[in-house]
Amino acid sequence: MLEGLTALLTDPAAWAALVTLVVMEVVLGIDNLIFISILSNKLPPEHRQRTRRIGIGLALIMRLALLATIGWIIGLKATVIDLGLGGDGWETAFSWKDLILIAGGLFLVWKATKEVHHAVDTTPTDDLLDKDKADLVITNVGSAVFQIVMLDLVFSIDSILTAVGMTDHVPIMVVAVLVAVSVMLLAADPLAKFIEENPTVVMLALGFLLMIGMVLIADGFGVHVPKGYIYAAMAFSALVEGLNMLSRSSAAKKAAAKAAPPAP
Repeated sequence: MLEGLTALLTDPAAWAALVTLVVMEVVLGIDNLIFISILSNKLPPEHRQRTRRIGIGLALIMRLALLATIGWIIGLKATVIDLGLGGDGWETAFSWKDLILIAGGLFLVWKATKEVHHAVDTTPTDDLLDKDKADLVITNVGSAVFQIVMLDLVFSIDSILTAVGMTDHVPIMVVAVLVAVSVMLLAADPLAKFIEENPTVVMLALGFLLMIGMVLIADGFGVHVPKGYIYAAMAFSALVEGLNMLSRSSAAKKAAAKAAPPAP
């Protein structure tokens, strides 16, 4: 085993695979992290950081556990249900992986749609405050962790299947997963704070979750949307929102400067 690890350390192809896989795992982890951030921000402030830590810790445990059962993971691609109705690019022969992706996608679409509805609700202010208080009670730590676990499972399986498709070396997969989850852990609090302080970013993030949910559902039905297109669209949307934020900040500074009394 030691000789095998030494061979990997001296193999340029292994290092190239590691770097590529780390980048892929970090990018895939962003989806997971956005969901955790939005969900944890609905909790009382004193529970948010702990919930994020628990969610990311469970994501790591799930990924490592799945890596330890590579044979079982590969077996998830075997067909378990075949409706015999496939056509026009859609598949109706489903594996466990497909069913998990469809279920996870439906959950993401439902959750994101519910959050969008809350964001655009025209309920009067007093009623809205009462509703927000009720949400904090309903969405307790246990409920939040349960929802995070469900999505952790979906994202973990997608992550590990990506890793399996890129390399045959389990040590490389383990290192890539550890690095990706470490990045998630470091980025969790700043991202959650940024999302909380910028309401328009919340709507953008919910839009991302809706898109990711639809992509997961399509993937489960055999329609594979290249992830490069998805992340390019997300990056472009984030760039536009960043420009909007700079524009609003500049306008606010100009208004403040005009409103300021003239110097004596």
